[in-house]
Amino acid sequence: MQPEIVTLARRDRLWFYDCARAELPVALGALEAWNLIMSEPQPLMQLAFRIRDAISARFGVRRIGGFSGTRHERVEVGDRLDFFLVERAGPHLLVLTERDRHLDVMTCISTAGKEVAITSSVITHNLYGRIYMLPVGFAHRLIVRNMLRRLRRRLMRR
Repeated sequence: MQPEIVTLARRDRLWFYDCARAELPVALGALEAWNLIMSEPQPLMQLAFRIRDAISARFGVRRIGGFSGTRHERVEVGDRLDFFLVERAGPHLLVLTERDRHLDVMTCISTAGKEVAITSSVITHNLYGRIYMLPVGFAHRLIVRNMLRRLRRRLMRR
């Protein structure tokens, strides 16, 4: 069985799509995967968010501040995981969104057995959203794959 993949729209309507998968040494639920990934932030992530916020604020985009590392025992639809709104929540699926006038972002964390998938989809609404996604899209792919590698290594050490 494969992890469920949820996106904002069909792939041909998306400005950005990325799905990264990893086989883990143990089975995890979606929220457990989120908690483990966010508990050990990658080096330079806070700096990247500060730069993002400083530039984006000039274009009327709300500051998001980055990831807090706060552990959550449970989440429900309507809760927030840092700057993300929880749109769907189940044992093996978390669908998180952030929407503004420039773009809509959806991140789906899903698990099936020992496999975890992180899928991100973006629809842009204007030129700023498209320009913003050029460097962010490139960096996102690297960051998410690194997060999954770090998660796998951490679980192997247990």
